[in-house]
Amino acid sequence: MALRVVQAPQPFIALETAKLHLRVDHGDDDDLIKAFIAAAVQWIDGPSGWLGRAIGAQRLEWSSPGWLGLNFRLPMPPVIADNVVIQYRDRSGEIQTLDASAYAVHDNRIWFRQISSMPAVGAYSDAVIITYGAGYAEGQVPAPITIATLMLVAHFYQNREATGDRSPAAMPFGVDALLSPYRIWSV
Repeated sequence: MALRVVQAPQPFIALETAKLHLRVDHGDDDDLIKAFIAAAVQWIDGPSGWLGRAIGAQRLEWSSPGWLGLNFRLPMPPVIADNVVIQYRDRSGEIQTLDASAYAVHDNRIWFRQISSMPAVGAYSDAVIITYGAGYAEGQVPAPITIATLMLVAHFYQNREATGDRSPAAMPFGVDALLSPYRIWSV
């Protein structure tokens, strides 16, 4: 099974919000602050992010060598339910689109209505391809995630050189405490 980003996450921290948090009232550092926002968001958001979930709205593609049963959870919640397309490679390798009436999306899960009538797929590592939207709607990112991201931006802004713990997973005090309840731990 593979997961890839088709459309990168939309930013969920505006430059003006970060500047307000930083108490910066000039435009001299705007490009630098934008870079710190991008770095903070990349650190926590999406398939390679620390949280193991989608924060900013993004488009993902998940593929599998076959159907996974009657229902299964898509990675990188929250899934935008009305933005899911399921395709499969038939035995001749042609990509077909599964009719949306054959499945439902609820609670980050795909629920197939009749698994016994699922189309046959070919022997490909990406025989089933699910493209979907994930992330929070604009203005719906949980406050602790927003505050932790702003704290991380402030840390980058105030400490422009490497600091503290040498561990690659180390974050400034308080950031991990705010984010931990939202983290999806891999097994």
